[in-house]
Amino acid sequence: MIFNLLQATEAMEAVAAPLQQEMKLSLIELASKGGWLMIVLLILSIMAIYIFGNKWWLIYKAGKIDRNFMNDIRDMIHDGKIKSAIDLCQKYDSPVARLVEKGIERIGRPLQDIQTAVENMGNVEVARLEKGLPMLATIAGGAPMIGFLGTVTGMIQAFFKMSTAGNNIDITLLSGGIYEAMVTTVGGLFVGIIAYFGYNFLTSQISNLVFKMENTTIEFIDMLHEPSGK
Repeated sequence: MIFNLLQATEAMEAVAAPLQQEMKLSLIELASKGGWLMIVLLILSIMAIYIFGNKWWLIYKAGKIDRNFMNDIRDMIHDGKIKSAIDLCQKYDSPVARLVEKGIERIGRPLQDIQTAVENMGNVEVARLEKGLPMLATIAGGAPMIGFLGTVTGMIQAFFKMSTAGNNIDITLLSGGIYEAMVTTVGGLFVGIIAYFGYNFLTSQISNLVFKMENTTIEFIDMLHEPSGK
């Protein structure tokens, strides 16, 4: 009897092993169950990663500037070394340096003209930093909607197969539609969440940089009011 139980156990394990192998789907195999909408979500995910990486690197470089930058600019301006101050600004690929450079180039004109030129340059720099963010926000909102579209089409497919099967309803007839419905929902939410958090992170970083630009503008205008002998 023990021998028979061992044989039965081995037979059950032999049957269960292939089933377990079939249940273990790779990420690519799972994504392929979502249908053609997964290709759209894949393209959107690549676009989101590219935009995030590109903007993050741009913001990272924009924030790198010497702490003594404004002190050096002040000393050069008060010493009358305008060309040296402009050369120092051109050493940095930063919105802050470009704002100061624009202001230095206007030295000799009324302060209101200098401030207007610096503010206009600031608007250009902010627009440059924010370029691409609307697309990232669109992906954050659109990807889940595409996923829900796949959910609807998948369920329609499942119910259609149920209606045409009559009394011979088999779970295998419904699995394809249910797979598409669930996988596209997960895919859409995954892409949307990544894009959403990426958008908010970049927005916060840009806000910090804009605040730094505004402080630099105020500091530069105040510098021009200082006596040259200070």
